Amino acid sequence: MSKNFSVASLFAGIGGIDLAFHKAGFEISWANEIDKKACDTYSENFSQKIICEDIKKLKPSKLDSVDVIAGGFPCQAFSVAGLRRGLEDIRGTLIFDLLKIAKELEPKVIFLENVKNLKSHNEGKTFSYIVDSIKKLGYQIKFQIINTAEYSQIPQNRERIYMACFKDEKAFNAFSFPGKISKTFEIVDLLEDKVDDCFYYNRTKYYPLLKKEIRNKSTCYQWRRKYVRENKSNLCPTLTANMGTGGHNVPLILDNKGIRKLTPRECARFQGFPENFKFPKSHPNSAIYKQVGNSVSVPVVERIAKNIFNAMCV
Repeated sequence: MSKNFSVASLFAGIGGIDLAFHKAGFEISWANEIDKKACDTYSENFSQKIICEDIKKLKPSKLDSVDVIAGGFPCQAFSVAGLRRGLEDIRGTLIFDLLKIAKELEPKVIFLENVKNLKSHNEGKTFSYIVDSIKKLGYQIKFQIINTAEYSQIPQNRERIYMACFKDEKAFNAFSFPGKISKTFEIVDLLEDKVDDCFYYNRTKYYPLLKKEIRNKSTCYQWRRKYVRENKSNLCPTLTANMGTGGHNVPLILDNKGIRKLTPRECARFQGFPENFKFPKSHPNSAIYKQVGNSVSVPVVERIAKNIFNAMCV
């Protein structure tokens, strides 16, 4: 007899975690996200209710109970690329708003995702504090740092820490994170055939240097303010929320037409979103880059979610 487990996602963004859990066999109950444009994209792709509101304003008593609460809570406070202020940053404390809701709804499982630097931030004290707070709610925790390029078919170098927290000891003991798999997709497999001229760098002042350094069609490059860096592993670098603003760290590739940045659709592919995943036509590319960069590697979360599902069935 098949079992039905329900999921609610906080800091849902455009629904990467929701999509992954749905593909793993879960039913999505509701979601919460503060960013209006991200909510619009979510609504384009899911029939479930998304509460477009600050998590601090949610009333747990008015939320439906669920078996799993999932959240890729804001990572800027812990990221190497950010200020790394951790719990001193208001974004860093939002994890405790999620735990307040979990305390009231008492889900069987809490699933969390964040940048790998969360584990080492402030000499590990930040992570220990979060772990202790979860344990006080009656959960046992397993966590692991996983790179998308090693645990999915997607060639993106994206290291994240994943936390699976269980109320039931039997389910906790039955759960394990998935193992590494061989990458099957190459960068060129995820590129579009026809790309608009606006994505090419032929007319930028940096073009002479880019042309000199970017010669390999099999990998990605990054402009690092004063020089070009080639990814020797033939991987796409970690996609970020600021890709639409230009500047450094934007992934660049060489195709038959020239040197360009990735398109929004290509970025969605590098996060594992399917081709039928839609973005509102009213959204500028900059907004879509931000939404995709803030999301998760869907295939990685799906593999973890399947193991969570199986553990809950034991």
